[in-house]
Amino acid sequence: MSTVVKATFDGHSLFPESPVDLEPNGEYIITIEPYRNKVSEGSAWDVLEKAVGTVDAPEDWASEHDHYLYGTAKRGKKPAV
Repeated sequence: MSTVVKATFDGHSLFPESPVDLEPNGEYIITIEPYRNKVSEGSAWDVLEKAVGTVDAPEDWASEHDHYLYGTAKRGKKPAV
């Protein structure tokens, strides 16, 4: 059984930030990795704004996505009303 727990190191000991179900004086193998905060800064709109223009796609990609993803026939433009 493997468990991932964020811990803080004070220079001598590791202190888990959440409860752990371990036997006292038990022996364990610990893998240490630096903690990387995976929460991106900014809102989802900020992330999307940064991605705009980074992918080359056909001009009708949004309206004809089924054609490009699944090979279906193009829908074509609907006549203006």
